[in-house]
Amino acid sequence: MYYIIFIFIIALDQFTKYWAIKYLKGNEPLVIIENFLEFNYVENFGAAFGILQNKRVFFVLITLIVIVLILFFLKRNIYCLNKGIKISLVMLIAGAIGNLIDRIRFGYVIDFISVKFKNGYEFPVFNIADSFIVISTILIVYMILFDKYEI
Repeated sequence: MYYIIFIFIIALDQFTKYWAIKYLKGNEPLVIIENFLEFNYVENFGAAFGILQNKRVFFVLITLIVIVLILFFLKRNIYCLNKGIKISLVMLIAGAIGNLIDRIRFGYVIDFISVKFKNGYEFPVFNIADSFIVISTILIVYMILFDKYEI
């Protein structure tokens, strides 16, 4: 089951990024919900929220280190962790690999989901991999804070 989740997340991420390149790159944003949600092609040479621009080698190395550390942690603790934490860690790794593929292939990460709020705040443009990274991180923090990560 974990392998299926892992492959599904990476495939979904890469498919949607392929779609973004094919249909959004060089075109006007595609409005889904007026003044709230649109698909807008962006090449992100930095990290979340556009920080640390043009640090490709740094991001590739950090991502590889984090993936190896999570895999090592999973291997050492596989029998004492509950299904929720295992799935969350798989989601985190898959999201990281989805963005790692972009950094290696293109030198940047393809983002395309743009959310705007009525007060004028525009959330930074993101992608499917980013979504899984954020969701899994929230789940992991919740399980650790409330001691719900062990069997």
